[in-house]
Parts: sequence; structure tokens; C-alpha cells
Amino acid sequence: MRPNFESCAIETDHHRLRVGHLPTLYHTSFILMGAALLKKADIEAKWTLFPSGPDLVNAMCAAHIDIGYVGLPPAIIGVERGCRLVCVAGGHVEGTVLIGRADVKALDQCATMAEFLAQFSGRFIGCPPRGTIHDVIVHELLKEYNIKDVGVKNYAWSDFMPDALVEGEIAAAAGTPALAVAARRYYGARMIVPPTRLWPYNPSYGIVVTRETIDQRKGLIRGFLGAHETACEMIRSNPRKCAQIVAHTTGVVDARFVEEVYQISPKYCASLPPEYIASTMKFVDVLKTLGYISRRPTETDIFDTSIISDVHPTPPHYECDPPELCE
Repeated sequence: MRPNFESCAIETDHHRLRVGHLPTLYHTSFILMGAALLKKADIEAKWTLFPSGPDLVNAMCAAHIDIGYVGLPPAIIGVERGCRLVCVAGGHVEGTVLIGRADVKALDQCATMAEFLAQFSGRFIGCPPRGTIHDVIVHELLKEYNIKDVGVKNYAWSDFMPDALVEGEIAAAAGTPALAVAARRYYGARMIVPPTRLWPYNPSYGIVVTRETIDQRKGLIRGFLGAHETACEMIRSNPRKCAQIVAHTTGVVDARFVEEVYQISPKYCASLPPEYIASTMKFVDVLKTLGYISRRPTETDIFDTSIISDVHPTPPHYECDPPELCE
């Protein structure tokens, strides 16, 4: 029996939002925690950390949080299962990389993607939990190139994958750019496929809210998205300053580490352009094929662009190089 999500209570404090976030360094969550952007918008945020997108979506479905930073595949799975979620803003595209040990060929050392993937025959590629964007991308690549003898091993926390790589448990791993930086710094591994070569314009994360929150506190969501877009612009224009904020806020990495993450995958914006939405809808077909969903939610089931269209009326910034081209 499906839970009755509509009956769940939500916060009623009109200045407070319960925000779920992930340990992903390039999300604006850590900037909003460390800077005064939300305070300027008269928003009090209660932050909760989740190990993966599916965990965060489950919490939203149970009405434990109002707004979340999450990859779109877990959100789509939640929508298909009856959870009243909707994506109201973007954040970043092309945020999945593959890392491998020195004895593994990088994609640019192979003639084709099929040849690259075939080298993992009889071995495993590590991924975050089933249903995450990284998991979906790897499964789709294996399907697209008809690679049948490569396994996918899922880990509850991405932090477990570098050790598994060193120990030979997996031959490669998919994850965020931070995984690539950590692999190079601490594990003698390297990035073998950059984010631009896996799935063009894939929406690595968006801002998802419950529909009840939109209905009852639309102005508050607008204020949050305004702060989110400001943080995205800060990453584009001054990544060094943002790296310092993130390093100070997290207390687990240095600023140079965060700056390298930004450099590996530099496409940040809060808008929801047609390309972002179209790439997301391709995930719907993949999720259906993989058996992760039983029906195909529509674009209007997944997206509500009304608020971000007001907050970010200018052209999107995802493909701007240099960023000044989109100002």
C-alpha cells in the first residue's frame, strides 16, 4: 500500500524551511550555510544531511523536510511512487565523472566508448545507491553499448568507493567531481572520463520541494531560490571565494580542494531551460527500462518553472564560457 503523503503535516513557520542536502561540495547548500544570503531573505533554514538522493527523497515523502538538493532520478522515482514533489530550480549540469586506477585506460586512450567499457569485462564499476544519477548513467552506458558482463556495485556512501578501488573490489567508480579530486590526492587514482563525456547536459542536481510547500509558502520558496541563484552566480564569478566559504563551512577539506572541484565541472545556474528539462526527461525512459519506475511521469509531473522564471528571467548560464557572455 502506498503511503498517504497528502495527509502528512508540514512546517507552518512562514520564515523557516527544513532543508535536506547532500555532502556534495559543489551544491550551493554549503554557501548558503556559510554566507548570510538566507538571512538577507528573512529565511531560517534547518539543515539535515543525507548520504544519498534516495534517502533525501524518502525524507521528503515522509514530510520530514520541505525542500531538498537532489539529483533528478531519485526525485522522479519519488514522483512515480506517489510523493508530491516537484523540481522548481536547477543548480548544475554534468556532474558525474568516472575514476580508475593507473592500470585502467582513460576514455581518451580508447577509440570508442564501447572499447573503453569493454576493458571492465568480468569486473565491477562502483556507484552510489541504486536510483542515484550516477547509478542511472552507468547502467544506461552499459545498456547503450551492449556491455553485458560488467557489474555495478552500489555503496551507501560514496566515501567507501576509493578504498574499494584501491583494494581491487571495483575497477572504476562513478561519482561527483570531488571523488576525482580525492582519488588523485589520496588514492593514486585518476579521472578516466570527464563529466562532459558521459551524458551531455545531464542535470546533476536541482532544487525539489513538496507541492504543499509551494501552495502554502510560495513567497518563501521564491526567497530561497533567489539566494540559491546568487550563490550559483558567486561560484561562476568568484570560485576562489566560494571555495573558502565551503571549506570553512564543512571543515573537512581545504579551499584548494573545493576550487579543483569547481574547475572539473564548472556549469552552475539556477534556471530550468529547455535543455535541462529535455535531458531530465531522457532519464524517465532509462528509469522505466531499468525497472526503477513502472510508469513515465510527465514533464508537468516533475517540473514547476513558474517561480524560477521570475527569479531568473535572463538566459541560462550553464554553457557560458567565459561567464560574461551570459550577463
